[in-house]
Amino acid sequence: MAQGLPGAALGVVWRGGERQTLVLGQAQRVPEPLPLDAGMSWDLASLTKPLFTARAVLLALQDGLLDLDDPLSDFLPELAWMQDTPLRQRTLRQLMTHTSGLPAWAPMYTWGDVSLIRARLLQEAWPLGEPVYSDLNYILLGLVLERVRGVPLRDFPMPDGFTAAPDPQRSVTTEHCAWRDRLLRGEVHDENAAALGGLPGHAGLFGTLDGVLDQAQALLEGRWLSRAATELATRPQTEGRTLVFVRDQPGWSGGSLCTPGAYGHTGFTGTGLWVDPGHDRAWVLLTSRVHPSRHTSIDIQRLRRAVGNTVQAMDPA
Repeated sequence: MAQGLPGAALGVVWRGGERQTLVLGQAQRVPEPLPLDAGMSWDLASLTKPLFTARAVLLALQDGLLDLDDPLSDFLPELAWMQDTPLRQRTLRQLMTHTSGLPAWAPMYTWGDVSLIRARLLQEAWPLGEPVYSDLNYILLGLVLERVRGVPLRDFPMPDGFTAAPDPQRSVTTEHCAWRDRLLRGEVHDENAAALGGLPGHAGLFGTLDGVLDQAQALLEGRWLSRAATELATRPQTEGRTLVFVRDQPGWSGGSLCTPGAYGHTGFTGTGLWVDPGHDRAWVLLTSRVHPSRHTSIDIQRLRRAVGNTVQAMDPA
């Protein structure tokens, strides 16, 4: 496989439904090679944010359970309740657009069991600074969703092709985890997601190529949710983001041939989804760049841009 990837799955879909797919390489390279096929589940990593958590927030918005400009304290009254912090007044919109000022990450998997991590998460004296892309935003959104729906995120309904508990035998292998001291297959790669029960809002979603491509097509055709909610999800909110996705900009992962209205999102494990309404197409690239180790990874951004530029030159079959 080119550039050292064990395997990859690529799908392109055009407005109207014409699609092409390509699957290459292996589902696992070590300790022994395993074949890859199109129906396998991939650890989608941060694609969880748009395809599961943000989508669930917008569904709750449609159902009248919340508004994007509601403050966190409306749903999590115990949040930093003895601290003089503006975090309590940060809104769901600020969390979704990563403008809350929360830090990008914290090693929560080292804090203890699930209940202790959740308690500390809500009482930690989080410093609020300049806006950065932050897993913490979506972990808090996950807690809000559990409050308004009354069930754990793992019990939320999912579209075809998605799950939080894949069959390991039908899953693509990620990394040998130093913390868990085992090779991960059908088990979430992200340490904080694992420590928080597997699907806390920022990571933990698994999906097939067809499942992710179905979502890309729904976005492209304006029917991901209701028309109003789909438009809201893809409308520019900040200089570099829509409400849910990263916008086309110089150097972004979608390549240089996209129209100004293009948008997408990526995941740490090597996954990505891009939609270009101006060119009537969307595409999905799924890889396991962290197998067998994140520390020997390829230049995944360069690969993503090369794929995006190649996809833009394609015509429907």
